[in-house]
Amino acid sequence: MIISTLTFLIIFAVIGAILYGQRLIKTEKSDAVFGNPERSKGGIHWVVVGSSFLLFLWLYYSWDIAKAFYPKSANEICQVAKVRESMLSLKYLFPIDERQHKSTAIIHRENENIQNYISEITSNTNLSQADKDVYVNVLNKIKLSIPYLTNEKYLEFETKNTIDMLAKRINNLTSVFPTDNFPPALNSEEEQKLNEGLSKQLGWGATGMEIPPLPETKLGLKYHIAAEELRLVSDEFFQIRNHNPQYKTLMDDIKSDIKNHRDKLNDNQELEITLLKEINKLNKRIQFASIFPPSTLVEFEQAVRNFDNVQKKEQGSIATKDTFLFPGGTIVSSGPTCAEDGPGRWLPKPSDTFRIFADMLKPSVGFKFVPMLWYEMMGVNKIVGFILPDWIADIIPGKYPIHSSDGQVKPNFKSKVLDVVTGDFEAFKIPVPVGHIWDSFLRVFLGLVFGIILGVPLGIFMGLNRFAKGFFDPLVELYRPVPPLAWAPLVITVFGIDNVGKIFLLFMVSLSIMIISARAGASGTQLSKIHAAHSLGASRWQILREVIFPNSLPEILTGIRVAVGMCWGTLVAAEFLAGTTGIGFVENVARKYMQYEVIWITIFVMGMLGLLFDITIRKIIDKTIPWRGKG
Repeated sequence: MIISTLTFLIIFAVIGAILYGQRLIKTEKSDAVFGNPERSKGGIHWVVVGSSFLLFLWLYYSWDIAKAFYPKSANEICQVAKVRESMLSLKYLFPIDERQHKSTAIIHRENENIQNYISEITSNTNLSQADKDVYVNVLNKIKLSIPYLTNEKYLEFETKNTIDMLAKRINNLTSVFPTDNFPPALNSEEEQKLNEGLSKQLGWGATGMEIPPLPETKLGLKYHIAAEELRLVSDEFFQIRNHNPQYKTLMDDIKSDIKNHRDKLNDNQELEITLLKEINKLNKRIQFASIFPPSTLVEFEQAVRNFDNVQKKEQGSIATKDTFLFPGGTIVSSGPTCAEDGPGRWLPKPSDTFRIFADMLKPSVGFKFVPMLWYEMMGVNKIVGFILPDWIADIIPGKYPIHSSDGQVKPNFKSKVLDVVTGDFEAFKIPVPVGHIWDSFLRVFLGLVFGIILGVPLGIFMGLNRFAKGFFDPLVELYRPVPPLAWAPLVITVFGIDNVGKIFLLFMVSLSIMIISARAGASGTQLSKIHAAHSLGASRWQILREVIFPNSLPEILTGIRVAVGMCWGTLVAAEFLAGTTGIGFVENVARKYMQYEVIWITIFVMGMLGLLFDITIRKIIDKTIPWRGKG
């Protein structure tokens, strides 16, 4: 009741403040000259809009609004999640949510593995020719076993009949699912058990964000029963093994060859034993995989598709609630429950410090097997695969290749494009910087650049516009005083411990500084200069470009200098908390093992990098605003 009332008050406050602001704009004497800094003063009503908007986002992203207006929505979405989880393995078999049939992907991967093993074995100089012949022979037999699984003429009638029966069960579920007769009425024992569970079930949010798992509505019960049936079908399907007599005979032959050769090996022949184990693992992966002829699962696939479409239609408002009321994640089924988807010596000798530093600079030494600053030859294909999105291949007309009955996958144009966008091709290599120093430098640089790109235009806008200042100022001033380390655990939990989380944290640090700097520069522009430019016939864009921005530039560049220092301090702390590379990570590990020399090295490196940044910015200031400080 409280949340719903508060939500309505927020909506009324925002609408009222906007209407008041619009009326005030019409009655105010508008300045003929663009960019009057006086326009950014006052505007309490816009502060109301910004603050209310922030509070609304808080309630929205905490799911409080959903809980207030739709208290049973989470429980219904929980039941839908059960269906989604029960279908996950089945849908994974086909190109529904995936690009290829699972059988196709497995065969493609294992054929490549077989060929790679054969190439590796034949070129290995540490193996005898007799061992090579045995291993290659076994691998060729494994390759020959695949067509026994992919050719329909070897498929046993019992296996095909079992699959068809499972498809029929899904089709039956599809036909009754949208009707009022589903789910069927529970017997007295089942109903009593359900009611007892519901009586003990806590409400949504009663224990943190825990969601009631038992269905509380008729629609939820429908999805709950369907999920149980689909789970049984899925379990029965994945117990099926397409092991015909021909395949079993060849498999016994392969196992016999592996066992006989293993008995001949001595325990000290580690290379031979390791290779034999890897070959045996490869054989087992094929043996226990769900590999079938392409045409065998056509009806089963269609049954899964049909039910998936029907259950999506039956969701009705559930899908809308899930989309609009549960932002930043969703409700997922996790087993039987549902949950929300992060003294000693400290002053070392200078000689020891520089000696250790010199050793750490050697690429073969580095720190924790990572060089401090070096380069590696990286294939252009990896860079291309990182830059190009995978969906480029997905939008090309046509389908990805399907394996033939002989167990081979012939690539087509669509699959070749996929190889390009994923970097799965051979290309020449180029030197790419690597190491702890480079990682830290790149994180600071990217965080700073993103902060400048977004912060400078927004700050200038706030300095020239009353609405912008009133709307954005509360948001900026709310998070700006909070120490970056207070944000670090949350950001790293959401974005992970890799570069994305650290760069986003540095972006938050630099953004507030750049906004304040640009805002101060824009609002401090003398009105006489703006009037003079206007009297000379300058346009709004020319005034912004030739008057306001140059006058804001000293403040902006000073803000960059401040942001650099803040970013370095924040980065080291973030790498302390969660990192596997970077200067902060080096210092943290050194602290744990009391390597004080290394600690001083990291301090020195950070100081030098910060100085390098500062000198660069000073040079930019001297070149761009030579008049600064000269009258």
